[in-house]
Amino acid sequence: MKKILILGAGLVVKPMVEYLLERDFRIKIATSTREKADRMIAGHPCGSSLRWSMDDTATLNRLVEGNDITVSLLPYRYHTEVARICISHRKPLVTTSYVHPEMQALHEEAVKAGVMILNEIGLDPGIDHMSAMRIIDHIHRRGGQVEEFYSLCGALPAPEAADNPLGYKFSWSPKGVILASMNSALYLKNGKKVRVETENLFKDRFGYFFPGAGDLEVYPNRDSISYIDIYGIPEARTMYRGTFRYKGWCETLDAMKSLNMLDTGAGNYSGISYAGFIAERAGIEIDNIRESIARKLGLHTDSTAIRSLEWLGFFKDEKLAYTKTTPFEITSDRMIQKMLLALNERDMVVLQHIFLAGYPDGSKEVIKSGMVDFGTPATNTSIARTVALPAAIAVRMILEKRIRLAGVYRPVVPEIYEPLLSELESLGIAMKEEFGLPPDEMIR
Repeated sequence: MKKILILGAGLVVKPMVEYLLERDFRIKIATSTREKADRMIAGHPCGSSLRWSMDDTATLNRLVEGNDITVSLLPYRYHTEVARICISHRKPLVTTSYVHPEMQALHEEAVKAGVMILNEIGLDPGIDHMSAMRIIDHIHRRGGQVEEFYSLCGALPAPEAADNPLGYKFSWSPKGVILASMNSALYLKNGKKVRVETENLFKDRFGYFFPGAGDLEVYPNRDSISYIDIYGIPEARTMYRGTFRYKGWCETLDAMKSLNMLDTGAGNYSGISYAGFIAERAGIEIDNIRESIARKLGLHTDSTAIRSLEWLGFFKDEKLAYTKTTPFEITSDRMIQKMLLALNERDMVVLQHIFLAGYPDGSKEVIKSGMVDFGTPATNTSIARTVALPAAIAVRMILEKRIRLAGVYRPVVPEIYEPLLSELESLGIAMKEEFGLPPDEMIR
């Protein structure tokens, strides 16, 4: 019986544990929150857990050596160290995180050791890579070129649960979602590089209607241009990766950034109210705080951003429960307190690829590949399923030697994406592909 080591027991681990236990793999979960791991295992005879943290490298070495494959669902900063240990014991590793330069630098060592270090095998990154490469390889096989490519993805509450002014609830890594709002972005548009600084991230947005999800907004996601090389499409004149949100999120987060509410510099906030906090951040008097903040932002008092700030409680006299902390912590904690997805609510994942392909005979077509997936209340969220199941399938296929590669990889080669997409479709996670659409279907 093959043995699998899973590092971490966070929000997206449960569907992986269920998938692997149902197929009679033996799993061991090593985590600082052993109680969570035991709830996932639910007494299954093939599952076990132990309390462990990353500073115990001796135990990690022993665990890696004693199992056939390791899955790291730890924070990304630990993956490279875990990878080095896996390579030293000639054991494969699977992660759902982005490939950072330190990880890519291990490629030759992994090749020499004959082990696979598979990264970015979740949702975004993950399913987006695989479904994109299936279309890209199709276009190239026909002798065509990818002239324009948009890849848009978002983890959202289902429409009926998007019932606050921001149109958002947290179903995964709340601090990470808010921290990502501080990113800058870079994309290629009609042959020109567009750099978006962090203060303008949510100003650079456009609307998009997705059937089953409704009217959404899109803002740019990090560095899109690097994906020209990753996807092998040097011919592309437009390369854009974006994030989906309902209307309300972008306007509100833009206001928070303008008010310096997400700054990470520490200060003493003891004895201050939420209204006093936002007044201090905005550099205004606390009197008539709602009207003063609207005036500071140049917005109407009934605008979405002002209604969101009021709904979150930032105009209240309620005292902060902090002494020395950062504006980011105050703001993000308040958002998490008010915006967690309830157990009886569904979340939703929306993924949309849009290609403009050109062919040697002068013809062009738009190709769309899209997915909307809903979670099941009190069971598994969609974000957990769509992140964990691709990784779980990859683990199974590596152990079954259906994937025979060595080195540091993303799932952008047919040997990986073809069997994984097929297995995901059998589990109800499937892309709808539309070919031969007219060029006016392209985003403009």
